[in-house]
Amino acid sequence: MSTAEHPLSAAIKPLVTAIGAEFVPVGDAGPEDVVLDWEGRPAVAVRLPGLGSALDRLLGDAERQYGPLADLDRKDKQRVVRTLEQRGAFTIRHGVETVAAALGVSRFTVYNYLNRDARP
Repeated sequence: MSTAEHPLSAAIKPLVTAIGAEFVPVGDAGPEDVVLDWEGRPAVAVRLPGLGSALDRLLGDAERQYGPLADLDRKDKQRVVRTLEQRGAFTIRHGVETVAAALGVSRFTVYNYLNRDARP
């Protein structure tokens, strides 16, 4: 049974798609891939995305939700920054710079948005 036909693949496909991962044949799985067993045997292998593409995916999700990020008003940009922070966007190297460019603001502005929420 191929990976695409396995019931485990069907069950986890929405998750794999949501995180930007991809299925790979179990025989082609490398040490960085996640191999899932079914009834004690390898059934499905998943290749996780790199962190750089994770930030692109987060920004894409925000744009689908809010519209073109650079065109948003200040309040919506703050909301986007808050959401991205909750999803870990700023733990990725150059995350602040990448988000600032996508929003059409300076790094300083992004830091202000982050600090604004951190105040008691």
